[in-house]
Amino acid sequence: MMSPETALLLARSQFAFTIGFHIVLAAFTLGLAQWLLFLEVMWLWRKQPVWLALWRYWSKIFALNVAMGVVTGVVMEFAFGTNWSGLASRAGAVLGPMMYMEVLVAFFLEAGFMGVVLFGMGKVRPWVHFMATTVVALGSLFSAFWILAANSWMQTPDGVIQAADGRFIPVDWLAAIITPSFPWRMAHMVVAAMLGTACLVAACGAWHLLRDERHPAARQMFSLSLWLLVVMTPVQIVLGDLHGENTRDHQPIKLAAMEGTWDPPPPGAGEPMRLFAVPDMAQRRNHWEVAIPDIGSLYLRHNLTGRIHSLNHYPPEDLPWVPGVFWLFRIMVGLGLLMLAAGIAGLVVRLRGRLWRARWLQWSMVLMAPAGFTAMLAGWGVTEIGRQPWVVYGLLRTAHSVSPVSPALVLGSLVVIVVVYLTLFALGLWFLLRLMSQPPHPDEEGVMPDVALRSGTGRT
Repeated sequence: MMSPETALLLARSQFAFTIGFHIVLAAFTLGLAQWLLFLEVMWLWRKQPVWLALWRYWSKIFALNVAMGVVTGVVMEFAFGTNWSGLASRAGAVLGPMMYMEVLVAFFLEAGFMGVVLFGMGKVRPWVHFMATTVVALGSLFSAFWILAANSWMQTPDGVIQAADGRFIPVDWLAAIITPSFPWRMAHMVVAAMLGTACLVAACGAWHLLRDERHPAARQMFSLSLWLLVVMTPVQIVLGDLHGENTRDHQPIKLAAMEGTWDPPPPGAGEPMRLFAVPDMAQRRNHWEVAIPDIGSLYLRHNLTGRIHSLNHYPPEDLPWVPGVFWLFRIMVGLGLLMLAAGIAGLVVRLRGRLWRARWLQWSMVLMAPAGFTAMLAGWGVTEIGRQPWVVYGLLRTAHSVSPVSPALVLGSLVVIVVVYLTLFALGLWFLLRLMSQPPHPDEEGVMPDVALRSGTGRT
């Protein structure tokens, strides 16, 4: 017989594995939708073949990513009812309408116009196709809005009362949707999706520039992505700082775990910036700590003497898994700084007129292809692991949300999901790399061969 703790760990592992795959695909869809909209704007404005070739090239990758994302998303939705009936029964009145709006307004909006976007180029009027692309791009943002509204409510619940039977009853929908953490979480996630897409597009452009530095489409991909990195990474750093202030005020234990702060600093001293440590939850302290005194207070309190809550102020049962939160946060920040360095390096070599010949930078961007989405996954891990042991922060514990399902069934479904997802992801990655290994051509075809445009009967 498995213990209740093991059964809970299996249910959490299944959901973490499922959402870990889905969030990457969903974020890539969000980023690619905005990228395709930009490419179509440039094509309609400039009428240069390179923009149309790039649009067709990335539309195939977009179609592949959407197909994979739908599969992973459907499984994740079913997990709420099978493994998390306690959450569904108590918070269904809040989360259910948000999920309904995500499906009705966002997903159906995207799906309804997706066919026009993927198969309509050259078959409908240019303004009709542009409107369809705009709707799909907006639909991806609406989808992120409702998903992040639901997650933000679980992180910083507001706008509800709790009935005698434990159910959450909405009394102020605006407050329940726009919770204290939602604006920063939404902005941070959208920019993260764009940065992850920019890293992948930059890697693709760099790969083809290494083979032909005069390739026009590769130049555009590489140049535009580096511009996005140098502009958006500082924006993301500012958003991260604001999001951190919100976490400090509403989820102090999570921030203490991110910083590895077990005890307050000595009187008169500020919070240190811990570069390295091995948090020990049994002894409630850090081993092999390497820290810079007082510097932590600069970004935590914007002074040299400010303090935050310490982990030892809370009972052990209220603490998250501190080592995971501590190191995932440093992975996220480290990769963010690496993306900033890449953007600045691109700006420097651009100003020197060596952007197309800087092979060291091109190889660096190829190696950084997964950096953006890896940073996003690390940040998501900080958000979700740092919330534990609560599924609705401060109101409903994760252990009280799990379904009374046989642990053997949860383990069996976890094994099946792992096998299916790894197979699906391996095939999808193989197709993705196969598509990206070939550079865009002037006569690039989209998802389907454009017979109308080739025969001269298309309206574009």
